[in-house]
Amino acid sequence: MLDANMKKQLEAYLQNLKSPVELVAYLDGQDKSRELQSLMNDISALSDLVTLVEGDDTSARRPAMGVRSVVNGTEMRFAGVPLGHEFTSLVLAVLHSGGHPIKVDPELIEQVRNLDGEYRFETYISLSCQTCPEVVQALNMMAAINPQISNEMIDGSMFQEEVDERKVMAVPTVFMNGQQFSQGRINLADILKKIDKNAGVRSLKKLDEKDVFDMLVVGGGPAGASAAIYSARKGIRTGVLADKFGGQLLDTVSIENFISVTETEGPKLVANLEAHVGAYDVDIMSGHQASALSVAEDGSIEVSVDGGAVLRSRSVLLATGARWREMNVPGEQEYRGKGVAYCPHCDGPLFKGKSVAVIGGGNSGIEAAIDLAGITGHVTVLEFDDKLRADDVLQRKARSMANIDIITSAQTTEVLGDGQRVTGLQYVDRKTNESKQVSLAGIFVQIGLVPNTEFLKGSVALTPRGEIEVSARGETSIPGVFAAGDVTTSPYKQIVIAVGSGATAALGAFDYLIRQGVDETPVKNAEEQAA
Repeated sequence: MLDANMKKQLEAYLQNLKSPVELVAYLDGQDKSRELQSLMNDISALSDLVTLVEGDDTSARRPAMGVRSVVNGTEMRFAGVPLGHEFTSLVLAVLHSGGHPIKVDPELIEQVRNLDGEYRFETYISLSCQTCPEVVQALNMMAAINPQISNEMIDGSMFQEEVDERKVMAVPTVFMNGQQFSQGRINLADILKKIDKNAGVRSLKKLDEKDVFDMLVVGGGPAGASAAIYSARKGIRTGVLADKFGGQLLDTVSIENFISVTETEGPKLVANLEAHVGAYDVDIMSGHQASALSVAEDGSIEVSVDGGAVLRSRSVLLATGARWREMNVPGEQEYRGKGVAYCPHCDGPLFKGKSVAVIGGGNSGIEAAIDLAGITGHVTVLEFDDKLRADDVLQRKARSMANIDIITSAQTTEVLGDGQRVTGLQYVDRKTNESKQVSLAGIFVQIGLVPNTEFLKGSVALTPRGEIEVSARGETSIPGVFAAGDVTTSPYKQIVIAVGSGATAALGAFDYLIRQGVDETPVKNAEEQAA
């Protein structure tokens, strides 16, 4: 099951175990059960602290694997074979069940430990989803901390009847005590906010009590991470306010153009960026969104936070990035997560053998169509223009695939459904003005990005497209406010360009602070000044 290199790495990880762990088998006669048994055998052979036992829960999903702490009695389950992106979730579950420290804010750990009541989570995933492991791992950490909490990862492609019955149309989808709890990315802090109703109030109070920053970075993507590092290296008080660290990178599958890194994946790059920022004295405030920006009477800049808190800083760097553009047609919001999706890699496996559409004929749209053609029964591409905009090599590949149809001059006008899930879409042929319908189970929207600047309208100067206007130094129309990355007028939305613009804007902001007389925490040495 595991190759020699993976076994060697896993054996090294398992040396961190401090207490016994049981791998609990819930198997049947399926081929996947034999595959799961082989995986369990490989893991148990690598450590004397890991043993195999047969599960006695007759109601358990099969095939499934439990990871049980002998000391604490906690158990996390994996229904399916947790390979692909979920292999890391499995390894962490074993380590945390065996007493390896959980690397989470101690306050969050204590909050989880003090939760009252029983919480039974079920998390539907696909092994190709890069967002899913973050959710699975957060819930598994909760289960490892508090015996009253359990979590089961469920590979939706292996339990299709269950997925259909519970109307799971997007991953990750989480159920708590039998009721849908969340859909899409959610981190530990967000989960606790939903469970512990006072958590949000306490968190906002902590923000209100923060001292004035020298540099406040709003956004945790590549531009924001770069800006925070450059700012912190100057020895000034730096904070990062972000809903979720990583931004669009978390949804990026393969990255092959980040200079010096031949190939990587979005979540891996995010982990590296976060670790790099964390190596400096940066106050990372995740789980919060900015709601407004203004200049105070004393000249400091105030950033209001959803919920009512206000952060103050001598300079602010906006790096809020962009998000998937929506079609803005009737039915889109009603069926979002019920057949309308934006991540083909995440949600594609849920539509195995079914008919789906891809909206958009650019590179992302045609790449999505090619990927989906290998999973689904049929893919229809609808492009508004009279020709595709994707690279020729992608167009040739798509046109060579028998189960891809391409329709140009098509304006999508409505998402159709039966009240519970998507059943099709309606579009207008722009050449004939004829209205047509296509029967579908899913719709994947791939029509570009829109900048996250709604909260800035009326404060900084924006283009008609909503992008922040910036100078060569990253300056905006407000003195002391800088911007970088995809949220700006930068003509090319690329990771490496966002990283560079973050550094540029941070240096511009530092130069601004120097000229304002900020000297409380001077530059530490000449090496940092030259960085």
